[in-house]
Amino acid sequence: MKNDIHPQDYRKVIFHDNASGQQFLVSSTMPSEETAKWHDGKEYPLVKVEISSASHPFYTGTEKRLDTAGRAEKFKKRMAAAQKK
Repeated sequence: MKNDIHPQDYRKVIFHDNASGQQFLVSSTMPSEETAKWHDGKEYPLVKVEISSASHPFYTGTEKRLDTAGRAEKFKKRMAAAQKK
């Protein structure tokens, strides 16, 4: 194994999802100047993120899908009307 390739500042960090307000305590090397208290009463570095699995549409099931069949039918109808002119 190679020496000195692993990060030295691996520690517990609180990730705060700005979109949902959820917080996660995980191990990370992310730098942070802010700290926050966790449920265990200890203070940990705080990293704010814009989106996480708590707010991402894929994970929350709020993903919107386009109706491609309806769009194709509308296009064909417009083409038929244009060819009649």
